[in-house]
Amino acid sequence: MGKIYKSITELVGHTPLVELSNYEKKHELKATLLGKLEYFNPSGSVKDRAALNMIEEAEKSGKLKPGQTIVDNTSGNTGIALAAFGHAKGHEFVTFLEPGVSREREDIFKAYGVDQYWFTDISERVKKDLEAGALNLEVLEADVQAYADENGYFYIDQCSNEYNTEAHYKTTGPEIWEDTDGKVDIVVLLAGTGGTISGLSKYFKEKDENIKIIGVQPDVNSRLDANNKTGNTIDGVFPIDINGISIIPLINKFNTVIDEIVDVSSEDAYSAAKELVRSDGIFIGQSAAAALFAATQVAKRPENEGKNIVIIMADDGTKYLSTNLYK
Repeated sequence: MGKIYKSITELVGHTPLVELSNYEKKHELKATLLGKLEYFNPSGSVKDRAALNMIEEAEKSGKLKPGQTIVDNTSGNTGIALAAFGHAKGHEFVTFLEPGVSREREDIFKAYGVDQYWFTDISERVKKDLEAGALNLEVLEADVQAYADENGYFYIDQCSNEYNTEAHYKTTGPEIWEDTDGKVDIVVLLAGTGGTISGLSKYFKEKDENIKIIGVQPDVNSRLDANNKTGNTIDGVFPIDINGISIIPLINKFNTVIDEIVDVSSEDAYSAAKELVRSDGIFIGQSAAAALFAATQVAKRPENEGKNIVIIMADDGTKYLSTNLYK
């Protein structure tokens, strides 16, 4: 109160933690569901934390020069945050966008004046991988780096950038710990780059190794890839584990401890989102919806009675109105 901020960069973090009280009653849950509403960040998602931290660390190190253009591959939210904070700090942004993301993301990038391309525009080998439904992140990163070098841009590389993870270790985790007075039993979330889950796992396992980290992933029919034409997907995330192997670089880099992985279908996620907006007035996006459904199932287990279950709600529903989420 009573403060005028100089930049949107000062507004990142300190998002509210809200009990889903009416939803709990409707489902007769004996555990407490706490939604971390990350859409209160200035560009509207949890990715604001990582984007700002990556930009500021790159500037400090001298790798990102004043006025230099930033480039990254993104499913949308990190790119939107990079455009917002890039502009606030004097940088343009160029994005390579994952095919199949919601139309709203494209429109938001247009509003920011961002040059946007698709993963399929990066190189012929990335295009072939996508057509085969088997994206290789190492190939993707190498080819975006080559594009950046050719154009004199700075490739921020969110998928492998340690400052992505650090943002959540420094901010998201401590905020949850403080707001619950250290009474955290279970944390439920999905993974895109893996920055949030790796940072929170590191933070909470250091606080108490008994705190459970539950990773949620779209089931095989709900993944956003080149072969999914159903219109029912969970946008902006990757499977955390495929046959015992993680494909997410930051999860592997930090040897992230994930106690359990839960598969969720788009249909179940969408139903949970519709319930929550009508019971508690909380309007969430697709990954938050999947996390909510998974947390509900976890809360029903007898051993979790009386426990606090924190759900990372990455963004709100405004980017998904053109999808089937609320239809």
